[in-house]
Amino acid sequence: MNSQSIFTRPNITRREMLMTTAATVAGVAALPGSLTAAESDKVTSDKDAGWIDAHSHIWPPTVDKYPLEPGKTVADLAPPSFTGEELMAIARPVGVRRVVLIQHNVYHGFDNSYLVDNWKAHPDRYRVVGMVDSRKPGSGNTMRALHRTGVTGFRITPSRLGADWLDTPGMAEMWETAAETGQAMCGLINPSDLPAFDAMCRKHPDTPAVIDHFARVGIDGKIRKKDLDNLCVIAKHKKTHVKISAYYALGKKKPPHDDLVPMIKRLYDTFGPERLMWASDCPYQLNDGNSYEASISLITDRIDFLTESDKQWLLRKTAENVFSFS
Repeated sequence: MNSQSIFTRPNITRREMLMTTAATVAGVAALPGSLTAAESDKVTSDKDAGWIDAHSHIWPPTVDKYPLEPGKTVADLAPPSFTGEELMAIARPVGVRRVVLIQHNVYHGFDNSYLVDNWKAHPDRYRVVGMVDSRKPGSGNTMRALHRTGVTGFRITPSRLGADWLDTPGMAEMWETAAETGQAMCGLINPSDLPAFDAMCRKHPDTPAVIDHFARVGIDGKIRKKDLDNLCVIAKHKKTHVKISAYYALGKKKPPHDDLVPMIKRLYDTFGPERLMWASDCPYQLNDGNSYEASISLITDRIDFLTESDKQWLLRKTAENVFSFS
């Protein structure tokens, strides 16, 4: 895992990432007809209005209040700033009003305070998927405490936790606690991790679980049937969900992302729209010719088998239910 993305992107340099993302943020924020924050608040007075981005990262440009992980400096931030307001400047023009903020362990590790502070400032706009170090005692108590601060899910990552990431007492405690609290366990996993994740879902059938980014099926440009089969097997667990997200990193990795439609159709047929949710994975969707608009328009405009009701689930209602927007 590098500081540019949760995926390996050998075809784009850090400098290109900085320049492209910064230009995109500035350009979209200045678009004629873009909604201001005040206009957006007025629109969202109706809770049924607007879409939900189920997966985006944000971070501040300074480190005085929110220190970075040891060994990281502001020079590692790419882009150097991507705050909640910068995200919403991109999201509002395409109809997104609420966002699930994902703890970015590359920069802030297990310190969820920046995301929690954003939730405190805008509790109707955000929910948080935080991180808890399951290798330390008391993970269940930490989860319950965070639940009171907008944290309705937890990211679990093999790359951060080690080879035994699912096979520790602390991780078992997290899944058991999540069954009580309703907080979703969100796996940032590879196709090779799917059998272990499947086993964990089987052991904890009452725990809501979410698989991020199609379990990275297609990250090397090849969408293999075996990987997709292993992902679809998990649909037998009724509380499992999949984020159809991070298009910039999968398949051809280029707009309009139509090459991902067959994979989405397979998941749609297996999980149903009520267990799928769209997400952008910003700011990483804003690079190398990709855009926020191209990501969401794949769902709104380019998939002919989706009904209007299906779009409501993929773009709002699934995330609304799983991450306890109310």
